[in-house]
Amino acid sequence: MKIGVSTLALYPQPLDRVLEFLEERNVHYCEIINEYPYHEIDDDLLDSHKVKLTVHSPLSDINLASHNQAIRNSSIEEVKKSMDRAVAWNSDLVVVHPGCMPIMGKKIEEKILQYNLESLLECATYAYDIGVYMCVENMPEIEGLLYQDLNELNCLLEEINVFMTLDVGHAHNSGFSSEEMFDYPLIKHVHLSDNDGTFDQHNALGTGSIDFDSLFKNIEEASYDGILMVEVKNPQDILQSLDYIEKMIKL
Repeated sequence: MKIGVSTLALYPQPLDRVLEFLEERNVHYCEIINEYPYHEIDDDLLDSHKVKLTVHSPLSDINLASHNQAIRNSSIEEVKKSMDRAVAWNSDLVVVHPGCMPIMGKKIEEKILQYNLESLLECATYAYDIGVYMCVENMPEIEGLLYQDLNELNCLLEEINVFMTLDVGHAHNSGFSSEEMFDYPLIKHVHLSDNDGTFDQHNALGTGSIDFDSLFKNIEEASYDGILMVEVKNPQDILQSLDYIEKMIKL
């Protein structure tokens, strides 16, 4: 089983310290959230560590569904930059958030969804051309975020021929059970965190109400061979989650 850790909990520590921390815990994969201070990485630094990378395109200040064309075009370019960096960093997988509903966009919802589709399709074509997997992530239950529903996301991904990043915490927050989460063959990447179902809390595994016993059984039954990426909010939650996964695997 491939276990990794997102830089979310370690932000904004220098990347060399992040990679050293992971190597000390025998973690072989790291997901770089590709914005400051991890927007540019020295090749020598990566060469000096054995941790393999996946890339998460920027979270801040972008919206692929924006009806402001300057913002939308800039957002597309930022996602493409993350894909270019993935290639440069010997990573073949990029996580992408779908767009969100602009404040003034609710009365033109069809237009916003069309812009979002066009943006994702352009990014998907670019990913295919440069040889990386684009994995679109399901969103938590927060007003305005598009594709909180796994079924709707799966239909979108089938249409644009890309893959899914299943965020387990988001899915739980959106009302999906652990038994339902792995019903989608396009899952190529997984984010792990825990919550009590009321909000996307990114807590340590085993501290919320997600049924990880069932989830790990379904992961095994699905013959999932991708990375399980721990995406929690602080360093202590990383350690607690890694210990929890180790116990689960031994059961």
